[in-house]
Amino acid sequence: MHLATIARHALSRGTTPAAAYALLARRTREPLPSARAVCLALSIPLAETTRRLDDCYDALLANPRPNSETDTGELLEALGVFDVPKTLTPTERTVVAHFLTAVDAMGGIRPGHQHGLDRWLTTGNLTTAYLSLAAAHPLPRTGDPATYWTALVTAGELLTTTPNPDTRIKYALAHCRTQATRTATRTT
Repeated sequence: MHLATIARHALSRGTTPAAAYALLARRTREPLPSARAVCLALSIPLAETTRRLDDCYDALLANPRPNSETDTGELLEALGVFDVPKTLTPTERTVVAHFLTAVDAMGGIRPGHQHGLDRWLTTGNLTTAYLSLAAAHPLPRTGDPATYWTALVTAGELLTTTPNPDTRIKYALAHCRTQATRTATRTT
């Protein structure tokens, strides 16, 4: 049976991508084909699958430790290797453009926050991305607070127009508006 078929079957029975990887890797002793099979079973395009696996091949898949399949699967999942890309609507793409403007205006971003944002944008979890940016602040020396808060206000306004917006967005938007007003007051 083809590995992707086995992975698809495991996933259809509620197995997590990490556990499906561990199952295949234990069975085949071939980590790269096992990870590829899970990605393909999740309908992640082959080119994107190849890029993602190339990024982590040396660290996780080239020389696996015996009995490390479960840990490796969990790491692959945490790294976003198994994240299924969401096709965004035009409004969502505009929101993402405002997020990217805000990230540029931060003047620097922690690697962990950047990793989280990358994953949320890939999977279309724009609410979580927005809330994380609204809770952050531009860096004092290198950031552009006016651009940062303005981009987040615009993104938040767009997010509130989507069907069934999360109520937390309204509170975060109010916070961003307050910060934008404070920033404008300081610069005038």
